[in-house]
Amino acid sequence: MKATLPVTAMRLPLLALIAFLWPAAAHASFLPPALMDTAATYLAWFVVIVIPIVGIVLFWLVHIMPEKIAHKRHHPQKDAIQTLCLLSLAFGGLLWPIAWLWAYTKPVAYRMAYGTDKHDEYFVHMGDRAQAGELTATELQHLREELDAMSESGAMAPELLHVRAKIEGAKPALATAATPAGPAVAAVPAASGAA
Repeated sequence: MKATLPVTAMRLPLLALIAFLWPAAAHASFLPPALMDTAATYLAWFVVIVIPIVGIVLFWLVHIMPEKIAHKRHHPQKDAIQTLCLLSLAFGGLLWPIAWLWAYTKPVAYRMAYGTDKHDEYFVHMGDRAQAGELTATELQHLREELDAMSESGAMAPELLHVRAKIEGAKPALATAATPAGPAVAAVPAASGAA
């Protein structure tokens, strides 16, 4: 024999679930309406003014990265890379990957043609350091060899001739005495006698 439940007893759990899920009052925000209007106004001004400025600055910073990389690596064609970065800004970033790759290339043909793969500013900076006595003897020798290779390949810029004259009279930096890099061993006193 089957026990049947009355219809109202079957509907009770369903009604309790609906009552639990049905909100007493619906609120679209946790803020009161007047404060919600003020917050929306400030958010709109933020989106209209600050977000475009931040976007433009980020776009600009990303597009000058190849120029900064070329400067850091003393790329001899950094001025051309800078121009390509500016053109990339005008063309919406289409030329940026070319500038990025160019900044990381090693200009082999440039070295064969001009005797160096560094920008002239590098030699001016190193000449100033040599005159100040900050370069070691090996660095001075390497700088002289590079400038000699450049002069053999063709006419040097007047500023590089001035740098060459600077380093001729430069004295190398004094090398500090190297200390052994082993672990320090402390003298252990010998234990004498029994306690």
